[in-house]
Amino acid sequence: MYSILLVERESAAQKRHESALRAHGYRLIQASTAADCREMLRWHPVDLAVLDTALPDGGVALCRELKARYHFPILLISNRAESRYVVEGLRAGADDYLVTPCDTEVLVARVEARLRQEENRSRYICYGGLKLDTLSGCGYLDGHDLLLTQKEFTLLLLLARRAEAVVSTQEVLREIWSGGSVSDSRALWTLISRLRRKLKSESSHLEISSKRGSGYALEQI
Repeated sequence: MYSILLVERESAAQKRHESALRAHGYRLIQASTAADCREMLRWHPVDLAVLDTALPDGGVALCRELKARYHFPILLISNRAESRYVVEGLRAGADDYLVTPCDTEVLVARVEARLRQEENRSRYICYGGLKLDTLSGCGYLDGHDLLLTQKEFTLLLLLARRAEAVVSTQEVLREIWSGGSVSDSRALWTLISRLRRKLKSESSHLEISSKRGSGYALEQI
């Protein structure tokens, strides 16, 4: 169940939005000021914030502060539709801006869209033409299924998350075999060779480079 932080000054609007979000299965954490919001975040993890720009102690400033400290998406709501206010909110870090009063179903749809985007962002790791699906354990290069084994996927995911940076041999061994014996080192060479062949068969733009005495790096060539 997703947790939504609802920070609104006007109680009637807050109750209306709360009711709509609860009806769609969200857990609500509520605040009516920036100070209340900070206190709630001390005790409650959230997946998304709906934030009123008209808070008595500064809604846009709070948006900027939250973006600097947290990683959840923020949907700003405001009764100001002029472009300069929209631009101000987006530049403060808001992921979306909704003018009120609005249909509650529109609010719910915007929340759903942002959460879906966050879910997809955390599910897929992409680099160049490579796309790794962390949920299914599948890897694709330029749209072609690489048909990865579990160990191949684990290694490629490790390298893709640190693309262009060197990942030490010891770290790779710990991640894949939870150790570092001579036999594991030989198995790693075999694993690297198989991955290189699969990458080369689908594209000439990605390469797993060996860094002498250091480790490996996934790079574009």
